[in-house]
Amino acid sequence: MALINFGGQQENVITREEFSLSKAKEILKNDTIAIIGYGVQGPGQALNLRDNGFNVIVGQRKGGKSWQKAIDDGWIEGETLFSIDTACEKASIIQYLLSDAGQIASWNTVKKHLTKGKTLYFSHGFAITFNEQTNIIPPSDIDVVLVAPKGSGTSLRRLFLKGQGLNSSYAIYQDYSGKAFDKVISLGIGIGSGYLFETDFKKEVYSDLTGERGILMGALAGLFEAQYQVLRNHGHSPSEAFNETVEELTQSLMPLVAENGMDWMYANTSVTAQRGALDWKNKFRDLNIPLFEELYASVASGKEAKRVIEEGSKPDYREKLEQELIEIRNSELWKAGNSVRKLRPKL
Repeated sequence: MALINFGGQQENVITREEFSLSKAKEILKNDTIAIIGYGVQGPGQALNLRDNGFNVIVGQRKGGKSWQKAIDDGWIEGETLFSIDTACEKASIIQYLLSDAGQIASWNTVKKHLTKGKTLYFSHGFAITFNEQTNIIPPSDIDVVLVAPKGSGTSLRRLFLKGQGLNSSYAIYQDYSGKAFDKVISLGIGIGSGYLFETDFKKEVYSDLTGERGILMGALAGLFEAQYQVLRNHGHSPSEAFNETVEELTQSLMPLVAENGMDWMYANTSVTAQRGALDWKNKFRDLNIPLFEELYASVASGKEAKRVIEEGSKPDYREKLEQELIEIRNSELWKAGNSVRKLRPKL
């Protein structure tokens, strides 16, 4: 492990330089890894593991869009693509990558194949942390681990194809074999992690649910809508409002912040932008800390998990979700965005 200073606090991280791909492949050379679920994380992790030379199969419900996607990605029915039941039977490592609701629905199918010495792998701490609601309680004679890429499966795959990596957290919930650490790091390297940092299942899901509802998606989308609407209310055109709200942030500023940090961004803008940003930053921070505290408390109490389980288990959830997405898609903000994206120069 490398000891790295993060904001004044020392943390252990695992890098690809110290834990090589060849070492990971040697550790897992006798294992069959089953990717259960081919939706959000499944494709990226499965394809990266396959391209890295691991023995990978996919388990998915036959007949749906994800089954066809797996076939389109080169998985072969009866050879590397199976039903969930069959894939779990064949595997020594089961990567349980269905949605949280899907994990609950398929748990009895998976659980019967968790025989002594197998490894159960998650990319989200939800099922284990909220097991009083999910009823997902693994047998005591298996390893239970987690690797959570800090981004979508699509991003994981795109960065892998560029020869880069997406940072991931890892956790060990149950180390029956005494070899869970080597397994989880090998899997983390195999799926294409940039580096791996330690967490536990509870911290992973608390931070993940807070982030998704907060700055990564919920808060960001809400701030987009608020600023766009204020600009439109004061007579700015849709194009101007969208460019000042979304396009400049996503296409210009955030890539530079990612490369160099926010202090660099402040140092390399006009005095007008510097002064305004620094003066208003603390106002936004102080206004939002109570809201984030409310959000974190809702996550920690299990309230957010309860809503996810209840809503995600309804038979008409997908239809209702599509209606909500249509409302966003048809809003003036994102219609303007669609027009702006079409005008971007083609390289």
